[in-house]
Amino acid sequence: MQNLIAFFTKNFHWLLFLFLELVCVVLLFRYNSYQGSVWVSSANAVVGKVYEWQSGIEQFFSLEERARQLTDENIALEQQLSHVRQELLDLKGDTALADSIMQDVIGELHLLPAKVVSNSLRRPDNLITVDRGRADGVLPDMGVISGTGLVGVVYLAGEHYSVVMPLLNVHSRVSCAIRNHGYFGYMAWDGSSATDAFMEDVPRHAQFNTGEWVETSGYSDIFPPGITIGKIMAIGNSADGLSYRLRVRLNTDFSRLREVSIITDDTFPERLQLLKAARDSMAVAN
Repeated sequence: MQNLIAFFTKNFHWLLFLFLELVCVVLLFRYNSYQGSVWVSSANAVVGKVYEWQSGIEQFFSLEERARQLTDENIALEQQLSHVRQELLDLKGDTALADSIMQDVIGELHLLPAKVVSNSLRRPDNLITVDRGRADGVLPDMGVISGTGLVGVVYLAGEHYSVVMPLLNVHSRVSCAIRNHGYFGYMAWDGSSATDAFMEDVPRHAQFNTGEWVETSGYSDIFPPGITIGKIMAIGNSADGLSYRLRVRLNTDFSRLREVSIITDDTFPERLQLLKAARDSMAVAN
């Protein structure tokens, strides 16, 4: 104990100097926007690289499991494409026209593949980090999907990494509809289960059954219609009793999520800019 006291006494001025330097650095980055942004960008790059190394090691030891998962995802994608094509065929009654419309829709969308380098499941505000950023054309508010269904929305985009807000986040809201019925609401998560979420605000006059599928409605600039979200497992009432609240088993297994695709298209930056301008205009008017 005496040696410890002697050490602090002898080096007190150096320790005080280091403490004051630390305080200055914290104040500099916290209360200066430019320095703060530089720090956040640098920290995200370093943390992203560490997560990427860790993810690479984990994937190396799970190659067999990953191969099986990719097979399942390819089957699910084929089923979704077949479902969309059949709906177009029923609507148009012309095979050639249905195929042409599908090619036009798919041609407008670009799916940018990305690897998941960090993922959490047990927090109310879960986030996912992927190894794609602004250098790859990724922007905030772009949709993210997997081979089995919807994943979430890009929340922050760095130069080489992006943070995704998944469905398993209490702040997530995704416009959705019951397949083949057209009744729509929004998908939300209450933090209780990593496999289930809830479709809220379904009108009381809606007619449907458990076991039916929920998909994106297309009533947003983020996701096209028809992307699978999950299957209806139970039907309940909202807190005020004015609408249905459906428990939905998510089709994406977030505990095994390794690869995702970011939805981009040529018109997204323009639509995003217009939407931001509209929101700014409304804020000024209010």
